[in-house]
Amino acid sequence: MTPVDWKPDSRKSFSRRDLLSGISGVWLSARVEGLGLLPFLSEPKGQPKIPSAPSSPPSLLTPEDDLFLEELERAAVNYFWEETNPETGLVKDRCNVRSADTSIVASIAATGFGLTALCIGEKRKFIYYYEARRRVLNTLKFLWEKLPHHRGFFYHFANIKTGERLWDSEVSSVDTAILLCGILACRQHFVDDAINRLVTAIFNRVDWTWLSMDTRLLPHGWMPENGFLPYRWDYYSELMMMYLLGLGSTSHPLPTDAWDAWKRTTFDYEGLRYVGSFAPLFVHQYSQAWFDFRGKRDRYADYYQNSVIATEVHRRFCIELGKQFPDYSDDLWGITASDSEHGYVTWGGPPEMDPIDGTVVPSAAGGSLPFLPEATMRVLRNIRARYGNGAYCKYGFVNAFNPLKGWYDTDVVGIDTGITLLMAENVRTGLVWNTFMKNPEARRGMERAGFQPYKPTSAQADKDIGSIPG
Repeated sequence: MTPVDWKPDSRKSFSRRDLLSGISGVWLSARVEGLGLLPFLSEPKGQPKIPSAPSSPPSLLTPEDDLFLEELERAAVNYFWEETNPETGLVKDRCNVRSADTSIVASIAATGFGLTALCIGEKRKFIYYYEARRRVLNTLKFLWEKLPHHRGFFYHFANIKTGERLWDSEVSSVDTAILLCGILACRQHFVDDAINRLVTAIFNRVDWTWLSMDTRLLPHGWMPENGFLPYRWDYYSELMMMYLLGLGSTSHPLPTDAWDAWKRTTFDYEGLRYVGSFAPLFVHQYSQAWFDFRGKRDRYADYYQNSVIATEVHRRFCIELGKQFPDYSDDLWGITASDSEHGYVTWGGPPEMDPIDGTVVPSAAGGSLPFLPEATMRVLRNIRARYGNGAYCKYGFVNAFNPLKGWYDTDVVGIDTGITLLMAENVRTGLVWNTFMKNPEARRGMERAGFQPYKPTSAQADKDIGSIPG
């Protein structure tokens, strides 16, 4: 059976139900123009260990690009420093940058990005070491001693001053995973006994066996009022970090077959095949901000190259949409879950999700910097140069803007600023990847999931591409 085929002229001709019922199996391969051949189907041999600290990537940026990202990173780190409560360490979910912001809503995902931002900020000398260390310790102590949790999993939203649960939010599995990635990054960056003890205690308290007691497909969350949410992490998305952390746990580990339980649906767009889902572009970014998938694969895919292809497909999709929305071009593209003129929208594509109206989301390109450095840098530079008065602020890019309507968001959103920051540092130095992968939990998770290092070659790619079933 062939993969889902999303051609520009047919992306609305099938329903979601029709497409899902016609999908079976997984095949991954592609020839990406200008990117070379990607051998997704080869089966690596042997069982070598996952390296703890891969070498930094070769420079893919010009000196001008590097200076641009230096300024962008400084602005983003400033968000995570100024919009964090110094006593609790909790980070605002979002901040209005056009007026005085009095919001008290923090998110644990933004806090995970914020902890990693402290590592970047200290490394780049934006923050003094002792100040960054003190902020990390305050955060970890609050997480361990005071922030409400259930079996180690935290509520999605909390009062930034007290940690009290807000909005009747759920105990969130994936948002807890983002927070855990942040604390693990801090453990390796700040070589400190107190930090090490607290991080280890917080991580080991998370009861993955409770989350998977009757299923290999992890639930989205749990609520004290009515138990587990009915939704499951059952198809490719940002879920990879969560499953890998659970597999890497020694106190309450997930079973190894949990990694094989979720679906890997293959999509096809203009001949480019990739594992994807009916979800915005960020699902190809978040796990890869911390886990280093470069040069590794499990028995299904090379997920790093998969994100390269998915990003290229999204770029082409947006350019095709330029026929409807003339602001979209090779210099201005990128749609992912974001604010809009009429509220928050989980838009993206292909396939087109929610009515797209020409809005541009800077974190779509920013969070994809390592995958398509030249193309994403071109977009970010263009946004700053042409739309900077409305689209850029003291914390970097606002969450979204629509040049066709003259609408510019008033808010910066923590997780979107965070993914841009982490991926900017990764494309420059690989710092977050190299630091995070020193954690034995991260390496153990990838090893238990069956990841093995490999070095793809063009000859192997030709062989694999020629063997794809039609």
